[in-house]
Amino acid sequence: MSVLMTLRVSGDARKLEAYVAANSAAFQATAERAKQHGVTRHRFYGTDSEIIVVDEWPDEESFQAFFQASPEIAGYMEAAGVTSEPVITFWRPLDTHDEVG
Repeated sequence: MSVLMTLRVSGDARKLEAYVAANSAAFQATAERAKQHGVTRHRFYGTDSEIIVVDEWPDEESFQAFFQASPEIAGYMEAAGVTSEPVITFWRPLDTHDEVG
């Protein structure tokens, strides 16, 4: 059963968007590596002061292997003005029979 992974930090979402626009090839290379490690969904979301990444992975181990193989992510965080340690949480689906989508 797949898991959702959330990674939450304090940072500037606009700086992240600008950095991605200026470095799209690097971000695409990281996304390709994530696919090789098994990610099936990936999105960034932001507010004025926080950034959250929401991914779907086959399991926690697949994400951990990707994250360890991707030292450039620290540079992405620095460019986005991240001021906190990332809080990574893994979420399992609940059997509630009310799914949409």
